Amino acid sequence: MSMLDLVIRARRVVSTSGEVSLAVGIKDGRIATIEPYESALDGADQMELADDEVLMPGVVDSHVHVNDPGRTDWEGFTSATRAAAAGGVTTIIDMPLNSIPPTCDVPALEMKQKTAERQAYVDVGFWGGAIPGNLAQLRPLHEAGVSGFKCFLLHSGVDEFPPLDAAQLESAMREISSFDGLLIVHAEDAHSIDSAPSASGESYLRFLRSRPREAENAAVAEVIDLARRTGCRVHILHVSSAEVLPVIAAARRDGVRITAETCPHYLTFSAEEIPDGATQYKCCPPIREAENRELLWEGLRDGVIDLVVSDHSPSTVDLKHLDTGDFGTAWGGIASLQVGLPAVWAQARERGFSLVEVARWMCQAPAAQASLPRKGKIDLGYDADFCVLAPDETFVVDVNALHHKNAMTPYAGRSLAGVVRSTWLRGEPIDIHADPRGRLLTRGDDR
Repeated sequence: MSMLDLVIRARRVVSTSGEVSLAVGIKDGRIATIEPYESALDGADQMELADDEVLMPGVVDSHVHVNDPGRTDWEGFTSATRAAAAGGVTTIIDMPLNSIPPTCDVPALEMKQKTAERQAYVDVGFWGGAIPGNLAQLRPLHEAGVSGFKCFLLHSGVDEFPPLDAAQLESAMREISSFDGLLIVHAEDAHSIDSAPSASGESYLRFLRSRPREAENAAVAEVIDLARRTGCRVHILHVSSAEVLPVIAAARRDGVRITAETCPHYLTFSAEEIPDGATQYKCCPPIREAENRELLWEGLRDGVIDLVVSDHSPSTVDLKHLDTGDFGTAWGGIASLQVGLPAVWAQARERGFSLVEVARWMCQAPAAQASLPRKGKIDLGYDADFCVLAPDETFVVDVNALHHKNAMTPYAGRSLAGVVRSTWLRGEPIDIHADPRGRLLTRGDDR
């Protein structure tokens, strides 16, 4: 083997075989060799991690709303990818909505790619959208390299990304199944929510009742039924109701190709602790009770929930209506891209989980879901994307230290565990003050 560009030695490496002491050799941005810690490896540069540091794969966050172009006062590729890098995230997959235009045809995808290419500090892939009237655009978007297609079953929050009704959903699933694509679904049933109490006012309990778990349960059941009939691969986004977990597990046993995710806020917060008027906690589906939260953790333990991603959905501060505290009118979305890893790790370690499991949920599984074969693992041939984490160091979230364009988050003032010391992209540390060098990714990308 020719001389390596870099050798990183760490007493704790989160690898495919567990947490072990290793020497990782990097050549041309990829992992070229993995040897025991003490091995003599010929590298131009040698680096040894501190005793309190862990080398883990870079986080792959497959649920990020960048909102660029069109709503760059909410977020943008520069601010989002800087925040990602500061939080140990090396790859994001951008959601198709909240940008204008939404990513629902190839020209819109190309516009978004052109916008992102000179701003990205981490690697960026893209989801397409499935909306009424764009059935003929799904295959061209798939051929252009999107990871899959997102749809809503109720109003998305923005008028330019309307929901699919039952007939449109079935048509989309049949079309996507024809080329073995993936449909990812915001699963809340519109009829259930239309008949629920109003969300208006400062009461969090009232808001919670306005988005009942029955709406999520009904929507997941509908998606499973159609997936069974069409053969379409489906993924349930941001699971908040633990009641859907046995239903998903049973569908898998029956051969339905279904996966599911949840998010750091559902694993961290509980409805009981959210003060009235605290609209920074508003998201859809909502944060539910503590008992439900613990069942979501059991869903991760059992493998029914496959991955944990941020659903980073920022907005300008004024849209959160902090002055009135009205949950009915406030924007529903939580900004957490930079703190997702420590938020999950802080809760996971209290419940006996390891960093190996966290890396499976936040690195390996999202990369597989987005069809990125060189991301998410410390393994031979993979991109040398790393997060150097001090897992036992704690910190208090300071909004002034966040790189999100609108530094407003329910994590403000919360103590979390796991400080990201550095983030590496293809064998080099990311400098968020230098020129960006992230790449644009397509499904199956193995460059």
